Amino acid sequence: MNIDKRKQTQRVLLFFAAILLLVKLVRNQNPNLLMNEVSGLTMGTIVYNVKYKTLEPIDFKTQIDSVLKKFNESLSTYIPQSEISRLNQSGSLVFQDPVFYPVLLASKEVHAATEGAFDPTIGPLINAYGFGSDKTSKILDQPLIDSLLQFVGFSKINFNPSLITMPKGTYLDLSAVAKGYAVDVIADYLKSKNIEHAMVEIGGEVRTFGTNDRNEVWKIGIQDPLIESEEYQPPFAIVNLENRSVATSGNYRNFYQIDDKTYAHIIDPRTGNMSKKNILSASVFAPNCMLADAYATAFMVLGVETSMAILKADDRLDALLIYQGESSPEHIITDGIKTAVIVTKNETP
Repeated sequence: MNIDKRKQTQRVLLFFAAILLLVKLVRNQNPNLLMNEVSGLTMGTIVYNVKYKTLEPIDFKTQIDSVLKKFNESLSTYIPQSEISRLNQSGSLVFQDPVFYPVLLASKEVHAATEGAFDPTIGPLINAYGFGSDKTSKILDQPLIDSLLQFVGFSKINFNPSLITMPKGTYLDLSAVAKGYAVDVIADYLKSKNIEHAMVEIGGEVRTFGTNDRNEVWKIGIQDPLIESEEYQPPFAIVNLENRSVATSGNYRNFYQIDDKTYAHIIDPRTGNMSKKNILSASVFAPNCMLADAYATAFMVLGVETSMAILKADDRLDALLIYQGESSPEHIITDGIKTAVIVTKNETP
């Protein structure tokens, strides 16, 4: 008798589970869902674009702006009273916002996996080269670089879920991961509002889930690193991005010229020198945009061979690497995304 009741209960539970699954499938494919679009500025001058489907028009711009404002008040070095600015001034901080601790954990992970090629304590060098708050371009001599390297090294900082401390002179700069992390924060906010279809983009870093306005996988363009024009930017490739994130790092976005020489913003935190690897841009695909952003930065430092070794060892990651070959640009697409990437540049092998 007990066995019969148990079987009957299991049938009822399976029936309701099937109903819930059917409702979800119907909702996901509901042609009446409306696509909402909001955009704005964050982190000073960086443009964000967010698209999401709802049954009725809902404008989340005010809420998204509020989330990003709070994010910047924690992690922006350009805000004098932000949490990270106060940390850099005093050397210690009791966390007030929950966004700070997760980015430190992710940074620690990528720092270890890349053997120091990704290191957010690179702040003293970024500022000295003129890529920080002080935009005065400089060429550093080796003695100055060596003097600054004593303050660089992720192992110098100590943190737990409530507190971070670091030595005097150390300067934490999370700009290499902040845009990707902000994308995740907005995506998580939308999911908390039961949004099942969305695309979040901040300064070129993207995360998607669900489907676009045509009920298809989201299609994202990867910028051609050889085109510097702001007005004309045809994509190097089109990517079908399904429930995943992509972040791109390249020398074309931040550089300066002195005496007809170009100096890129990619700095090797292990040596303090400008990276001279042949990667033109690295687009990394990952489950979240924070990881994608961090690895994209690290790959620009590491070069093709070492980056490929990391990609082969971590099945969460894929990448499109565009690099300078012997006579012309070439590219590599990892196996996990080969069927999702459509290269539009026919002249590139």
